[in-house]
Amino acid sequence: MASSPKRTSPRLPQSDTLADILERVLETGIVIAGDIRVNLNDVELLTIQIRLLVCSVDKADEMGIDWWKSADFLNGRGAPEASSEEQTPVEEVNERLARLEDRLERLDKNDDDPEKS
Repeated sequence: MASSPKRTSPRLPQSDTLADILERVLETGIVIAGDIRVNLNDVELLTIQIRLLVCSVDKADEMGIDWWKSADFLNGRGAPEASSEEQTPVEEVNERLARLEDRLERLDKNDDDPEKS
């Protein structure tokens, strides 16, 4: 019985693992940018501009990007609390509405009183 010669496949370049690719991306950084525009009859209805930077914290620090160091919602300090003297927008609107209703009521009373006319 004659043996057939062994076939050797051409050697493919060694592919990087996902971990290798991720390490390279984080080490050097990658920028992904794109724009999405929605137009109707040459009228621009919506524009979304996407700018994404993927890199390690160390690389971002090298580039001068360090907004997370002062972001309260990321470092556990939470949002700053409003002082007790400050009003929320809802409270301001309610107070303004009450003043307007009082004013309207006084105007109605003046219209009903014929002696003041």
